[in-house]
Amino acid sequence: MTIQDFSATLAQAAGRGARLTAVGLASAGVPVFPCTSGGKRPLTAHGFLDATTDQRLVAAWWRAWPKANIGMPTGPISGWDVVDVDVRPSGDGRQAFQNLAGRAGADGWVFKVGTPSGGLHYYYPADPTRPQASWACGAAHMDFRGAGGYIIIPPSATNQPGGQRVPYRLSDAREAGTPVDASRLRGLLDPQFARRRLSARVGGQMLDMDVSRLADWVAGRPEGERNQGLFWASCRLVEAGHGVAQALSALAPAAAQAGLLDREISLTVASAFRHTQPAPLATSTAPASSPALVAPREAVVL
Repeated sequence: MTIQDFSATLAQAAGRGARLTAVGLASAGVPVFPCTSGGKRPLTAHGFLDATTDQRLVAAWWRAWPKANIGMPTGPISGWDVVDVDVRPSGDGRQAFQNLAGRAGADGWVFKVGTPSGGLHYYYPADPTRPQASWACGAAHMDFRGAGGYIIIPPSATNQPGGQRVPYRLSDAREAGTPVDASRLRGLLDPQFARRRLSARVGGQMLDMDVSRLADWVAGRPEGERNQGLFWASCRLVEAGHGVAQALSALAPAAAQAGLLDREISLTVASAFRHTQPAPLATSTAPASSPALVAPREAVVL
């Protein structure tokens, strides 16, 4: 899908509705998956790992869940990296982003989407030769959604305080853009972050990651993404040669900070070790086979 086609799809989303938008994206090669109506929790068993371009499956999902929001995995699989600038009662990341965008190589965005909370999603073309790991910087009210992450896209809407349902809306678009340097942006937001590095495979390519940043990203997962975030991070540690005890030591405190219980944490890390194979897992690509529909109550099962 060209930038112009994607721009037109986002611009027309409100009028077309979620089902037609989702099928249209899938037909153009952009993988999508359904999330809860009014929320961000995936409705399929493996969440963003189930994202697909299979039009028939996407249509079946929206027949089963006609009010579902649209989730799109970020990174090379979809072609888009996203900087998520939050506005919350605890703070506003918009000014920090404006102050740092030029210095951080983050001014080459293509789309700017307004989020229901008043924040912004900045979309950048993902470099397929340089996948970048997702991270969260809660103190700066800013997240990066790259390999291993996902976002909710227009015309989806989420429930806000007071019961109002507010949609995601395209607010600005450009004809071209450049990839964002997520590591540089992260370093400017928090110059003191630890530099302990490990190597992990994402989509069959080696990717430098930082253990403390991986834990920071897990700690920042919102409800609906916590189990999957911990699962993905655990897989990265497995692929880097770490054992169960090491993964629990590195990630359990962060997962608990995100709101997971001890039993959930242990089961999720153990599941990652059972499912991660010696060969690189395609955790940032759609599964080879079409996943079956599952009941909404099973959506968090990994």
